[in-house]
Amino acid sequence: MTTLNLPVQPPVRPMLAKSVASIPAQAATDVGPAYVYEPKWDGFRAIVYRDGDEVRIDSRNTKPMDRYFPDVVAAVREALPERCVVDGEIVIAQPSVASTGGGARLDFELLSQRIHPAASRVNMLAETTPAALVVFDVLALGDESLVDRPLVERLEALDGLGLTGPLVFATPRTQDAAVAEEWFGSFEGAGLDGVVAKPADGPYAPNKRAMLKIKHTRTADVVLAGYRLHKTSTPEQPVLGSLLLGLWDESEDGPRLQFVGVAASFSASRRVELVAELAPLVVEPGTPAADEHPWQGWSDPASAAGGDRLPGAQSRWSSGKDLSFTPLRPERVLEVGYDHMEGTRFRHTAQFKRWRPDREPASCTYEQLEEPVRFDLGELLPGAPGTA
Repeated sequence: MTTLNLPVQPPVRPMLAKSVASIPAQAATDVGPAYVYEPKWDGFRAIVYRDGDEVRIDSRNTKPMDRYFPDVVAAVREALPERCVVDGEIVIAQPSVASTGGGARLDFELLSQRIHPAASRVNMLAETTPAALVVFDVLALGDESLVDRPLVERLEALDGLGLTGPLVFATPRTQDAAVAEEWFGSFEGAGLDGVVAKPADGPYAPNKRAMLKIKHTRTADVVLAGYRLHKTSTPEQPVLGSLLLGLWDESEDGPRLQFVGVAASFSASRRVELVAELAPLVVEPGTPAADEHPWQGWSDPASAAGGDRLPGAQSRWSSGKDLSFTPLRPERVLEVGYDHMEGTRFRHTAQFKRWRPDREPASCTYEQLEEPVRFDLGELLPGAPGTA
């Protein structure tokens, strides 16, 4: 483990945010505006420590990430002061496909590929698709801790660092609520996640929900095609863990049901009820219905290689876990809430809203989803890799 001698020593839990429905209006206080507004970046949260040539990058859960981001380590040595601690987000930008109007946007799936056990793979990705660090707070500078200073003073220190890219940037910010509203409506087109409002006079509060986050909320009608059991489930008392959701998509071979994510927030009693409620839809192995199920090839790598999104396939995140599921006849439709899409899937776990017996499964397609306004990430991170 790297030994550091800084006024703020690791591990530090990052300051967190609680969700609110709308951007809070700006208000005047004795020391100035109440809030500082920033874009909400969709990447890996990172507390970065530098002490000379020693660089440590910790995740939100204080797990070291520097081995996965040698490009960011090198960029930190180049752009940040010799002794400092900063809070930020690691992101990767990629050009949008030509059919969507061009421009660049964040690519979380590509970022996730960095979490890989093979150093050769990590180094190859760092070379071909470099990451960038977006800094939005300074916890220590030189021999001085800034943790107890108000945010506006910490931001003055951040401005003094002159972080303008191409691999380390200071995040855009404003004290104008109207500008924050514009950002909320436009930046999603570049893959950002919403807006954060921070108390201008607040100290840095590790692991406290001292900020406000405003994220997009939408609904979609999706097809239920399976479920996974909960970790507490037993043969005597099966307990549902998550519902597996799909949307129909057209391909050269005809319609196919793409796996788009899960809904998993249910009470303990409701998890038991759902197993019984869905029992009539269960597809038994070895039956014609099993052969016809749209996800019957979930464990075949060739299916995923063909472009289909299927549940259950092993990945760098699964670590050998049993991802098998109980297939259901894809006959029921439910409405779920979601914040935004990452490619062809929901970026986060969806929220169950209600059953939709009035909807036909075949009508649940990608066409119903709201298309965010196009915005070029290059306007926020000029010169960053992937934005040209």
